[in-house]
Amino acid sequence: MSQGRKAAERLQNKTIFITGASAGIGQATALEYLDAANGNVKLILAARRLAKLEELKEKINAEYPQAKVYIGQLDVTETEKIQPFIDNLPEEFKDIDILINNAGKALGSDVVGTISSEDIKGMIDTNVVALINVTQAVLPIFKAKNSGDIVNLGSVAGRDAYPTGSIYCASKHAVRAFTQSLRKELINTGIRVIEIAPGNVETEFSLVRYKGDADRAKQVYKGTTPLYADDIADLIVYATSRKPNTVIADVLVFASNQASPYHIYRGE
Repeated sequence: MSQGRKAAERLQNKTIFITGASAGIGQATALEYLDAANGNVKLILAARRLAKLEELKEKINAEYPQAKVYIGQLDVTETEKIQPFIDNLPEEFKDIDILINNAGKALGSDVVGTISSEDIKGMIDTNVVALINVTQAVLPIFKAKNSGDIVNLGSVAGRDAYPTGSIYCASKHAVRAFTQSLRKELINTGIRVIEIAPGNVETEFSLVRYKGDADRAKQVYKGTTPLYADDIADLIVYATSRKPNTVIADVLVFASNQASPYHIYRGE
């Protein structure tokens, strides 16, 4: 039996909850699961931008009519809304099998001493506090059946800090520490804990970081062939479609012209 067919069988009828699913890696991951499982999965897609989710659901329904998709507006930084979101899922979506903690962002590129308190709060609340709170809301579902996958989106910034990225780097170091601790806490269970840590990925990420300055965002990728959202989605689906005795615990992935946050070959 081919590896693709085996993966499709393992993913069959799984319920997958993806945060930050309206664009970028989150959206690409939803589509990758559908492709890998021939549409035979149930997707819970959450994000702040409901209109974007509605567009995505329409696209999925056209391409994979057999797929079951639930969309819901959720700002993961609004802590009080996370548990009700989980509790109010339709019955057929309640038994979550895979959690993809994808929601995250960088804001600004400033040296310490000039970073706005709003940017600090925005990054820590989204990248750390929300990820922890979503995990805590879903974990009882996994513990009740002694199975499930938790995938946390880390970053090379969580391994190698760089100037003008202190808060973002700190937030991703926190994600890494939380992930490692959680994996050790769950070692006597059937729950897998996975970190995917990408390098330079071309998505809306830089546009958000630079507050809509498209020219500045483009400079991040100038002269490179970066990673793309579907590259990371492919790794997420691969990691969560392994046999139960296998944990792809920790993945650091670069584009072929990158070796660290500041070691990027731009063809110059």
